[in-house]
Order: sequence, then structure tokens, then C-alpha cells
Amino acid sequence: MISGSQCRAARALIDFSRERLAVSAGVSIETIVHFERKLAEPTDDEVFALQSALEAAGAVFISDNGRGIGVRLKFTKSEAKRIAILENEGGIVAPDRVP
Repeated sequence: MISGSQCRAARALIDFSRERLAVSAGVSIETIVHFERKLAEPTDDEVFALQSALEAAGAVFISDNGRGIGVRLKFTKSEAKRIAILENEGGIVAPDRVP
């Protein structure tokens, strides 16, 4: 389950307004505002809907792995292909292939 801070950060990364996320997730704008500002905790189903909508739009949530929680953008296939081309041109080869 994501936190309100992760929700806010993911919206910023994928350039979603609260209104757009509300429509995508099927929850009210007030639910998102209260969740992000830590004023109220939405139901588990609402948090799952928010997380699913954000992930479908390109956000990847990072769970607490001892270094803290976070969020990042997922690479598209074309971006992964460009990275692979750059890595094969004498750059540093990374073991973190993107599916």
C-alpha cells in the first residue's frame, strides 16, 4: 500500500492533476486531498485504486527496503532500447535490464 506522500510524488512525476487521478481511479477528489495531506486515511480499496491508476500511468512504487519508500517513473520499451544502445557504445553496462 502506498502512502499519501508517494501518491503526491507519483502525480507530480506523471503530471496528473488530482482531478485526472480521481477519474482514473474512480475515487473522489476529496479522498485524494485528505490522503495526500494526511488528514484522513482512505479505505484499502481506495488506496489500491489510486495505486493501480498511478502505476498504469507509469509510476513505479518503491517499498521500504531499509533505505526508505519512494516512487520513480518506469521506462518505456523505446527508452529501454535507447539505453541498451547507449550501453553498447562503450558506456557502463548495467545489470538492471528493464522488461
